Amino acid sequence: MAIRVPSRQLFIDGEWREPIKKNRIPIINPSTEEIIGVIPAATAEDVELAVAAARRALKRNKGEDWASASGAHRAKYLRAIAAKITEKKDYFAKLEAMDCGKPLDEAAWDIDDVAGCFEYYADQAEALDAKQKAPIALPMDTFKCHVLKQPIGVVGLISPWNYPLLMATWKVAPALAAGCSAVLKPSELASVTCLELAEVCREVGLPPGVLNILTGLGPEAGGPLACHPDVDKVAFTGSTATGSKVMSSAAQLVKPVTLELGGKSPIVIFEDVDLDKAAEWTAFGCFWTNGQICSATSRLLVHESIAAEFLDRLVKWCKNIKISDPFEEGCRLGPVVSKSQYEKVLKFISTAKSEGATILCGGSRPEHLKKGYYVEPTIISDVSTSMQIWREEVFGPVLCVKTFGSEDEAIELANDTQYGLGAAVLSKDLDRCERITKALQAGIVWVNCSQPCFCQAPWGGTKRSGFGRELGEWGIENYLNIKQVTEYISDEPWGWYKSP
Repeated sequence: MAIRVPSRQLFIDGEWREPIKKNRIPIINPSTEEIIGVIPAATAEDVELAVAAARRALKRNKGEDWASASGAHRAKYLRAIAAKITEKKDYFAKLEAMDCGKPLDEAAWDIDDVAGCFEYYADQAEALDAKQKAPIALPMDTFKCHVLKQPIGVVGLISPWNYPLLMATWKVAPALAAGCSAVLKPSELASVTCLELAEVCREVGLPPGVLNILTGLGPEAGGPLACHPDVDKVAFTGSTATGSKVMSSAAQLVKPVTLELGGKSPIVIFEDVDLDKAAEWTAFGCFWTNGQICSATSRLLVHESIAAEFLDRLVKWCKNIKISDPFEEGCRLGPVVSKSQYEKVLKFISTAKSEGATILCGGSRPEHLKKGYYVEPTIISDVSTSMQIWREEVFGPVLCVKTFGSEDEAIELANDTQYGLGAAVLSKDLDRCERITKALQAGIVWVNCSQPCFCQAPWGGTKRSGFGRELGEWGIENYLNIKQVTEYISDEPWGWYKSP
């Protein structure tokens, strides 16, 4: 059962505020194409207010309220947020399914992960206390040295629409654990649950200005946030083209950035696999989250000796995927997020056909769904490495296929991409899996699976998929400055200059 989308304002300095220009953006349910509400549209003037509030939060009471407080103090707030989100799990999941078209079961899984991520970074905040003043061994006994880990300051966080609250949490939780204050700008295509996170922060009494949340368009809100002189770091997840603009803006002020960008990840299937297990992981790796995953293993490389049989099996698995309204029981594929995304995905498919590829299954709207931005799970074969479908990220439920004959050929094809986020290899030969893993140019490699993600493990890519790592202990390090403190402890004078 769908629910009413709440009407919210911008969240600045612990309060709901009308955007200065009073603009609004309609919320469109991608499964019905109906407007179900509006979100406020922030502009540069609102960014100014939010960044100023975040700066005040850092300095309030000489930092003792947040930035200079113990990690244990901040952990209490993170755990309170986690508990509230768990309490409201069903509500959050339903809002997310309506907002971005994600199957309800999947949205509920994501909300569990959101709560788990806040819990995990509460632990990391506490662990940070024990790491302060860690001694460093020096070659001279007249000195002693230690390291302080301090919050980097005010951080700008820009998150995508495919995992609306979870991707925001991957940034918010470690930033707050580190002692930073933050301004979050979620995607205008799916902001509803991020605004509800603001309400959770208000309910648990998070100090004003520690987390500010601005909804709005990228050029009008995200751009001014990325280039703001009083923002000390930017973390961005989204397209490679936009990531390049964020990096360029930050470079003008020599501002650090973390970028998690696009992908065109390979899944390599060897001849010794269990065909059904491999088919399910192949489908999950590309069609989970309605195919809208930056790490989607959307290039299938299958050994030529099993290709015909495997593809026949895979098509049967794909035709068995339930495509429906996200709220229908058993839904496993909902609509893509917007009309423009829908049209973009269909254009990729038509271009592949015009270039000579074969549509093995899918390729269009399901016949039983007359409304909504639905695209059937699509498998495309007879693909060459020069085709657009091989080289560019689709961000929809579209899988392209090539065969290989040798391990070396598989590696060469897998690495034939400008991206380097994820990759998967499936084989019963674990020595072969280890060789392939080492050879793959990717930040994440899955062995005999695809797409599992845990907040304890690092996440990020190479090449044009970006740099830096989120999650795990690496995630909190993103938001910390490392300060060396060295002390002269000898009673003797230094003695370099002659005494006057």
